[in-house]
This record gives sequence, structure tokens and C-alpha cells, in this order.
Amino acid sequence: MPMGTGRRVKKLFPFGKPFIHVPTLPLCNPRRIGQVSEEQEVTVEATTAGTGGIKLFGEWSFENIEVRDPGLKRYLKIAPVFMPHSGGRHEAKKFQKSDMSIVERFTNILLKPGSSGGDKPRVTNAVRTAFKIISIKSGRNPIEVLVRAVENCAPNEDTTRIGYGGVVYRLAVDIAPQRRIDLALRFIGKGIQEQTFGNRKTFEEIIADQLIGAAQNDGNNFAVRRRREMERVAFSSR
Repeated sequence: MPMGTGRRVKKLFPFGKPFIHVPTLPLCNPRRIGQVSEEQEVTVEATTAGTGGIKLFGEWSFENIEVRDPGLKRYLKIAPVFMPHSGGRHEAKKFQKSDMSIVERFTNILLKPGSSGGDKPRVTNAVRTAFKIISIKSGRNPIEVLVRAVENCAPNEDTTRIGYGGVVYRLAVDIAPQRRIDLALRFIGKGIQEQTFGNRKTFEEIIADQLIGAAQNDGNNFAVRRRREMERVAFSSR
């Protein structure tokens, strides 16, 4: 080794090379994002053992939940997950979001710019509390309520711009199943976002009310109104 190089190394590290401790925490550790305490983590196996499957947040089962819309069965994922957090694994492949749990997709749609932008632990806690409110109000499994809400808010038709001979007009077209789910989640998230302003209800209560209204196909629900309006415009453009 040249003399200049040795002096330079000795000057940078006079007491030897520093020891850097690299943490080995898993990326999807629920305790890391403040969702599961030590006692709950110990009882996770006891909660899921003997029930035949994993429960969402250790409370709600994914069993006996089916997608009634035949066009959405392939793209609406209701695979059992304990924590709706996959760490962005779907981003490596195109259209991989169809394999993501619908609960996580709904949680991610609420991560919009604002007080909750990027704060997934806070939004995850809000979704968990909202699911408890849904279970108390409706007496149904909140996962099933979410699936029914997405089915009722997914539009079937839309319009596209067609230019022919210098004249531009609208033409009705069918919507792909994957885009139907994207639009349904977008409408539900937009309705929740608009209801949070100037409302005395909490964020969790608004989430619960919007999901219950969409699951019941209520005409006063924002997402249901948007779906009907889009289909009405497409019907007139046939």
C-alpha cells in the first residue's frame, strides 16, 4: 500500500474502523407501526388457532365472505391478512395491485395530502376503529360491508371522446373490472374526504357511515351518487 494512502486511512480512522449497528427489524412488524402490543403479539397464535384462518386485527374473520359481482371476483382480493400493510410489494409488477387485500387498498386510498397524508399508522388505527363502529351499528362483519360497498360503487359504463370528421362527441364504453374497483375506491375516499370538512363527527365515524351507506346502496351516499351519475351520462351517450 502506498505511503500516502496509509496516512489518509490512519487520519480518517485514528482508532480503527467504526462499528455501525444495523437494526434487523422486519419491515412489516405490526409492533413497529404501533398496532400490536407485546401482550397482543403473544396471543395472536391463540386467537387464530382453532378458528380456521387469520383474522383482521385479530377480531374479524375472512371466512364466508364472497364477491357477488362475477366481473369483480378475479380482481377483488379478500385473502386473510392480520395487518393491512404489505410494504409496497405490489409496485414491482404491473397490475399487481389486484393481488393486494381490499382492506389495504381502502386504507391506502385514505392516504391523501393533508393531515393524514403518508401517516399510515394513524389511518390504519382509524380504519380499525371504524370497523368496530360498523360491527356495532350494523351487526355485520365489516369486511363484508366493505366488499358490498365496493360492489355497489363500481360503475359499469363510462364515456370516451370520439373525433370523426372534425366533430367530437361522446360514446359509451364498458369499464374494465380493475378500473371499476379503482373508481369505486376513489369515489368512497372522495366522499369521506368531503364529509370531514365542517362536520362534528370524527374521522372514524365518517368512514363507518360512508361504508354502511354504500353497502346499503343508499342514494344519498356520495359514492353511489357518483356511480349513478356516470352510468346515466353513459346511457344517454349510447
